[in-house]
Amino acid sequence: MNINDMEIVLAIMKNSGYKEVVTDPESAEVIFVNTCAIRENAEQRVWQRLNYFWFLKREWKVNAATGRAKSLKPPKVVVLGCMAERLKDKILDSDKMVDVVCGPDAYRDLPRLLEEVDYGQKGINTLLSLEETYADISPVRISENSITAFVSVMRGCNNMCAFCIVPFTRGRERSRPVESIIREVGELWESGVKEVTLLGQNVNSYNDDSADRESGANWEYSEGFSSRCKVKNMGLRFADLLDRLSVEFPEMRFRFTSPHPKDYPDELLYLMRDRHNICNLIHLPAQSGNSRILEQMRRGYTREAYLDLVKKIRSIIPDVAITSDFITGKPTQNLYVTCLRIGLLRILM
Repeated sequence: MNINDMEIVLAIMKNSGYKEVVTDPESAEVIFVNTCAIRENAEQRVWQRLNYFWFLKREWKVNAATGRAKSLKPPKVVVLGCMAERLKDKILDSDKMVDVVCGPDAYRDLPRLLEEVDYGQKGINTLLSLEETYADISPVRISENSITAFVSVMRGCNNMCAFCIVPFTRGRERSRPVESIIREVGELWESGVKEVTLLGQNVNSYNDDSADRESGANWEYSEGFSSRCKVKNMGLRFADLLDRLSVEFPEMRFRFTSPHPKDYPDELLYLMRDRHNICNLIHLPAQSGNSRILEQMRRGYTREAYLDLVKKIRSIIPDVAITSDFITGKPTQNLYVTCLRIGLLRILM
């Protein structure tokens, strides 16, 4: 998703008059740092990188004082993505490391934010949107000669799992119109791309509610699964999108990530079985093998329902490859009490 977001940013900057993309930050006019807030280690790496960019800005000031600066202005450092959404002002206040903070739904505002920096201001826009999908933007591909590409079909997440920050950094779910996705995939096919990975924070909950669907009333989740967020406007689902893509581009291969187990209705499984150009690979995040922990995680299913879904998938698609995610050592109230008791015993000893 971050790679695809960066390609959208490059397209916006190109349309605003920025022409050349350089690979080394030392010669850049604007440095973009696209961030993730899912893991602490990812954030620590960003802070380390920002320290280096702060050094570049300080070095420019020294060279400017002696007339050896390579450019008229110091590089502008822009922090994008989830970490920008989560930390906001803290990043801007960090020893003048960063000039612009821009959330994942505000990339169109980047040219204006960069202009504010020229007038001595800090640029910040972290507003989340219920509508922004960047559907009208043709991303500038980072790897021009690659035969694979990423295409974002939806953004945000409505699941509100207890352990996840995505709904608060990426916003609520909204999906691109099918036709805009067909257009982008067609452009990729013309440029020589042979395999496309469809992207979304919850990709298989895709719902193009801009289109009418006669069978919309049959909106179903995987058997034994539920959702805390009810679908109000039912439109074209992920199976409908895959159906269109696999028919219109029969020689192109399709993958998708990252899904939720609740959004694997039978029609999607049968479609994957019957279409030769949809890869028989299913990512099925379990997160836990314990029903009590799954309930605390607000995942909307039990261990038994998950295993039954795996059996159904293997019965419909015998040669399928299944991958998963697991969170180990999830803190619970009992674990907190145990830790407090251990700490108290150490103090008493």
